Amino acid sequence: MLLDGALDLLLGGACVGCGRPGRSLCRACAVLLRAEPRPAWPDPVPAGLAVPWTAGEYDGVVRALLLAHKEHRVLALRRPLAGLLADAVAGLLGETPPGPVVLVPVPSRPGVARARGHEPTTALTTTAAGLLRGAGADAVARSLLRSRRGVADQAGLGAGDRAANLAGSMRCPPGPLRRLARTRPRARFVVCDDVLTTGATAREAQRALESMGLVVAGVATVAATRRRLPGRAAAVSGRSPESGPT
Repeated sequence: MLLDGALDLLLGGACVGCGRPGRSLCRACAVLLRAEPRPAWPDPVPAGLAVPWTAGEYDGVVRALLLAHKEHRVLALRRPLAGLLADAVAGLLGETPPGPVVLVPVPSRPGVARARGHEPTTALTTTAAGLLRGAGADAVARSLLRSRRGVADQAGLGAGDRAANLAGSMRCPPGPLRRLARTRPRARFVVCDDVLTTGATAREAQRALESMGLVVAGVATVAATRRRLPGRAAAVSGRSPESGPT
């Protein structure tokens, strides 16, 4: 992080959040990232969705940082964003028995990673696992999911269309699972993504993992869109934000 900041200064960089000259994330905007992780049920909730936790709202500084990291490869933002993802995972697992956990990033559509020049969600998930290990958790990140070709861009699609577009789009090859089982035979799995919108992507990732007999403890994201934050789904369904789908 210090090296990234120094390079930004030398190259005439600016804060992604506020435009202030200097490093990619200034101290004032870094303070704005501090938030308590919380459940973030989509509305409507995809049937069977594991409990989703998020660290922030997809707006303002968080949105600007996620877009800069994903679309423009501002790699200096990886650690602060991964810190938010780690917070969401910690919140999700906070009231469950300790034990090994495997963070599984949602894969990009085929060709997208090549076009971007990196796999942003995988990078954030790997860094988040390292941060959790530093805090004493038995956490690793594994890219267990593959996405098939032919999935359309999700932008502009509603909840139903997103679910239909993604149905059966992910698979979990058995080879990596066999290797993982030798070291973590009783691990819980957490689906990780950058943003939660309708929950269709997370639900498809969960389905693919569960089809291989894996236990998915929940979903963790850096941010959730405003209409997905706690309260709205609960008000519609009669659930409390902390309770799971029925």
